[in-house]
Amino acid sequence: TEHVLGALTPGMRLRSEADLAELYGVSRVTMREAVKMLAGRGLLDVARGRRAIVRQPDGSAFGDFLTSLIKSDPKCLFDLIQVRRSLEIQSAMMAARNASRAGIMAAEAALGRMQDAALEAGRDGADAAAQMRFHQADVDFHEALALASGNRVLSYLFEGMSLPLRESFYASRRGQQLRGLSLVDSVASHAHILACISNGDGKGASMAMSKLLDDAERDIRAAYSPASHG
Repeated sequence: TEHVLGALTPGMRLRSEADLAELYGVSRVTMREAVKMLAGRGLLDVARGRRAIVRQPDGSAFGDFLTSLIKSDPKCLFDLIQVRRSLEIQSAMMAARNASRAGIMAAEAALGRMQDAALEAGRDGADAAAQMRFHQADVDFHEALALASGNRVLSYLFEGMSLPLRESFYASRRGQQLRGLSLVDSVASHAHILACISNGDGKGASMAMSKLLDDAERDIRAAYSPASHG
């Protein structure tokens, strides 16, 4: 890992397994397994008969880990909410301060897709395909805000959290339905966040994001409460 992340850059090829084994004083079998492990972590691209290539880092391994946690224990959705509080309230505040017109437009486009999908889904959200489009647009909205914040680490983390976020949104939607809320109500909450960001109101944006996350946590608790399964 140290060799790949410290000595090489994306697009570079590793030295041969034989050269690396000699460099680190290990067997070729050990080095071959190490290369496979790094490929599994998304750090290398490996093709049969060719030397491995260093990949551009992305959040896929992080996302896979979170998704696995949630599937094995849905209570991890609450852990995810706590992580989102730390990241997204800061993200909204920074976006209000730093967002370019391009960043605002990306968030507006995602919000527009949410609106369209919400109207297609109907009040009860019975259209499963429209609901799926809504949740993907919702993910895109939060990713756009992270990008608009100007913080590359935030952008990386939200790229990796795409699938876990969708899982969280589906659970939250079940709780919304128990409260008699539609997807259109969710659009309004997101629109308020974006309005604050567009106006450069960092405090308002962070408060609006905090309320969104409060509602999401309450909805997820409702979705997994014994009464909801009775």
